[in-house]
Formats: sequence, C-alpha cells, structure tokens
Amino acid sequence: MKYTIDKQEKYTLIRLHEEKLDSTAAPKLKSEMVTLHAEGVRNIILDLSEVKYTDSSGLSALLVGNRIMQEEGGIFVLTCLSDHTMKLIRISQLDSVLNILPTVDEGIDAVFMHEIEKDMKSEE
Repeated sequence: MKYTIDKQEKYTLIRLHEEKLDSTAAPKLKSEMVTLHAEGVRNIILDLSEVKYTDSSGLSALLVGNRIMQEEGGIFVLTCLSDHTMKLIRISQLDSVLNILPTVDEGIDAVFMHEIEKDMKSEE
C-alpha cells in the first residue's frame, strides 16, 4: 500500500496513494491506524482523493479507524471521497456514522473544532 503520513501537533494526515481501497490495501491501512493510535495519535484525517474504488474490506478499515479514534475522544475524518466510495457509504448507511468532508482543509478545521469543544467540556 502506498501512502504518506504527515504528523502535526493536533492531527495526523494520511494520504492514500492507491486507486483501490480493497482487500489488498485495507489490512495495511487498518494496521497503520492501530499503530498510530498506539503511538498516541488521537485525530486522523484520511485523504482519499486518489482512491476511485472501495469495497467492503475498505469500508471495514474506515470503521476501524473511526472506532479507535472515538474510543480516545478523538475524531476520524474522511476527505476527498470519490463518487463510488461515497455511494457505497450511503448504501451502507454509514454517512451518519462517519465524518466526511469535501477537502483536507475542512478536515483540519473539523479537528480543531473538535479539540476546542473537548477542551470546553473538560473545563466544565
């Protein structure tokens, strides 16, 4: 699986450089997210701009990422989805579960808003 990771203070951006998020790439993506989580990463933005096709194992990897980030009070944001991937997410009724935004910049904004809200709740 080809990808790049950009670690920032508040989030980690993963850019997939694959056309397919399927049974060959999904297990590697899952293990990378689990590793990042173990390293203390709490917020992940996943840039899927190069992914044209996703199957059920790809969806499973996205759900794993979402679950492990939420367990620690973090946020998992998907950005730049292809029409095919978005359609699969809607058919699976996961569009209400996953955080999906059109651009990486909006994903970054969502992470900062999430962090601000979390800080405000902890002060109460």
